[in-house]
Amino acid sequence: MDTLIMAAQLLLGLSILVGLHELGHLLTAKMFGMRVEKFSIGFPPKIAGFKWGETEYSIGAIPLGGFVKISGMVDESMDTEQMSAEPQPWEFRSKPAWQRLIVMLGGIIVNVITGIVIFVVLVYQKGETYYSRDQVIEHGIVAYDIGSMIGFKDGDKVLDINGTPYRSINDLSSGEALLSSEGFYTVERDGEIVRIDIPRGFINSFSNEESMMRFISIRSPFEIGEIMPNSPASNAGLQPLDKITAVNERQIQYFNELQAALADAKGEEVRILVDRSGQKLEKTAQVSSEGTIGIAINPLIEPVVQKYGIGQSIVKGTERAFGVVIINAKALGKMFTGEVSAKNVSGPIGMAKIYGSRWDWVKFWSITGLISMILAFMNLLPIPALDGGHVMFLLYEMVSGQAPSDRFLENAQKVGMVVLLALMVFAIGNDILKIFTT
Repeated sequence: MDTLIMAAQLLLGLSILVGLHELGHLLTAKMFGMRVEKFSIGFPPKIAGFKWGETEYSIGAIPLGGFVKISGMVDESMDTEQMSAEPQPWEFRSKPAWQRLIVMLGGIIVNVITGIVIFVVLVYQKGETYYSRDQVIEHGIVAYDIGSMIGFKDGDKVLDINGTPYRSINDLSSGEALLSSEGFYTVERDGEIVRIDIPRGFINSFSNEESMMRFISIRSPFEIGEIMPNSPASNAGLQPLDKITAVNERQIQYFNELQAALADAKGEEVRILVDRSGQKLEKTAQVSSEGTIGIAINPLIEPVVQKYGIGQSIVKGTERAFGVVIINAKALGKMFTGEVSAKNVSGPIGMAKIYGSRWDWVKFWSITGLISMILAFMNLLPIPALDGGHVMFLLYEMVSGQAPSDRFLENAQKVGMVVLLALMVFAIGNDILKIFTT
């Protein structure tokens, strides 16, 4: 069932984005009087379709893309017979270069607009929920294995990133921070200022969503929440809303301190000091072999919740959308230098895992907006067979006044398709490798 939910979310997200992308090409082509022969979401074989006017609309069995076939255009159909005939007024090749350029940018523009709209709506409806810099400095952080690897310690109070104060704890693991050159965190530790450098290629440690949970989090003061029946906590007489202040005379303020104290006393009996509505009590509990006593906790620190009006949401949502593009451009550049591993490239399996096995509409639209902006960016790359390849040749034509020959465009299209197929095989191979190595 988990796999079906992941696959369903991926297919729905891609179908929406691919459909809108190709619609951008279709509408701009028709706007300039070009004949659109086919509009397809998914690649052949065709599952279903209909013809309306001059255009055949269809859904393909391979749901990893789509296409629009415009008369008189060298594209993935490689229809050389059509291109050898005399140009017709309704064909792509008969139109001015600036019109053809707008048609080729049509899908990218629609993907950008889609991404911006999704992020604006999410910001307007959900606002932001985060732990602030002030809260991090007040309580400090818990350092998990990835955080400890670069030098963080429990209780560190992170003051800034690269010498600049941050706003949210999420900024500490943002792509902007992790991709910065010679980046560093400034930390207050036991009254001293400590610099923690961000190692070159550190972003490769964050290969999946779970790895983010192994970096750092804010330390949380707590009280006992639910108590499991017949657990050591229940047998010891602990109650919901009790505040544990010490274990074996070891002072406890934060939940990670309780976890550490119990882990050091696995299978042993411990003395637990409790504050119950101002009354000081001492209890005795037997710690399990896993280092637990059978309680859930209620955190006593509330995140900041910030709502935005429509104007603020437009600004904030647009910033988020283009922030995705900037981060991906930086990551791509560092991939060529070897700083970012190419193993981070994901195919459809990796994308499905990002959506997750639980259907959460907020997460679904967040990821779909993210992918929409990435698709726009990737499609703009100057690779033949991508929109960016066509844009590159059209810009050359507009600057030089001479269009590349149809034969050159056909050969470039073939090379581009080979490159794209190789990239797809590489991405899917990465997905499969991750299944067997994680």
